[in-house]
Amino acid sequence: MTSNEDSLIARHFAPLATAPGAFGLRDDAAVLKADGEDIVVNTDAIVEGVHFLPDDPPDTIARKALRTNLSDLAAKGAVPAGFVLTLALKAPDEAWLAEFARGFGEDIDAFGCPLLGGDTVSTPGPLTVSVTAFGRIPEGRIVRRAGAEVGDRIVVTGTIGDAALGLAVLQGRLASSNEEPLINRYRVPQPRTGLARAVRDHATASMDVSDGLAGDLGKLCGVSGVSAVIEAARVPLSAPARALLDAGMIGLETLVAGGDDYEILCTMPEARVASFMAQAEEAGVAAAVIGGIVAGDAPPRFVDAAGEAIELKRRSYSHF
Repeated sequence: MTSNEDSLIARHFAPLATAPGAFGLRDDAAVLKADGEDIVVNTDAIVEGVHFLPDDPPDTIARKALRTNLSDLAAKGAVPAGFVLTLALKAPDEAWLAEFARGFGEDIDAFGCPLLGGDTVSTPGPLTVSVTAFGRIPEGRIVRRAGAEVGDRIVVTGTIGDAALGLAVLQGRLASSNEEPLINRYRVPQPRTGLARAVRDHATASMDVSDGLAGDLGKLCGVSGVSAVIEAARVPLSAPARALLDAGMIGLETLVAGGDDYEILCTMPEARVASFMAQAEEAGVAAAVIGGIVAGDAPPRFVDAAGEAIELKRRSYSHF
């Protein structure tokens, strides 16, 4: 006899599991061949009311669940190999699930990251989506957080702060004349998978920015045993974010401590910067040098054009 759970999986998720090792989701496990490479593993969960809003479109929830994990893989220098999904549902809404599965299916194709298996369970709430992603990388080439050295330049991709502003707009805490790009950045991150090879060929340390640029840079510096100086004017901002900053509607802290950017933050010697930038341009990803690594164990400093320190009362998003 087929259970309701089995029927749900067969309708919505089995069609996405096209990798041979997934066995059509008809087994209790999957096979992922290492092929002489290292397999990089990471996992992230997104929770209703914490990482997405209850009325967010279901396809964007699926995309965010997968893409946050792909962002981690890219920052380690790994390319996607597959993922498993755990879905805790409040109710099996067929229309919602169809859109949710569509979002996954399109991103599976776009990023070459097949569904390998998972689990569906019921919950009284909140809705929770957990993805564990696997990536491939040549043996011994993973780029860790630890490894930044004094004199390294600090590089970040994309723009910073848009997602935090998008959430503020959706929650009615902020008004913007150009709100759609900000909302899109909150709902649908853009993992920099095209830069995986550039990261492993150039970076001494790397991580993705998920909890805020200031806080995540502090984590990278902490495990590397160094500090950093960031020139605030060099932090890349989108046009909507720049307009809000220039109008005095937000401060720098809102942008660098808000989280959900899912950009790559990495360090590298000055001699490697030009090559990295060339590869980033070829991949169609904007990147900017925003500062440098210095000796010490103090939290990273943000400075203005005159070199004066900018006080940050808050440095990152925290769950607790």
